[in-house]
Amino acid sequence: MIPLPREIADWSPNPEQLYNQSELREILSRRFRVCLPGFRTVFVLRDVEGLSTEETAAALDLSVPAVKSRLLRAALATRERLGRLLSET
Repeated sequence: MIPLPREIADWSPNPEQLYNQSELREILSRRFRVCLPGFRTVFVLRDVEGLSTEETAAALDLSVPAVKSRLLRAALATRERLGRLLSET
């Protein structure tokens, strides 16, 4: 018995998802322009570029706890700014 080929689901984003992603990327980009440079750099290296906490610490000559602290502060500041933005709309 020869196995029949199965259909493979298309997991690529649809146009609406692509638009939502680009809109969110633009909002975050605008918000991070006003973020303190130290927080922004840590966020970009960790969450955008995908470096580990240890790699980020080494790249910025910081301790691992300092990287974690800056990342948390960047996330909290972003959440606050986005919350204000969403409540305005």
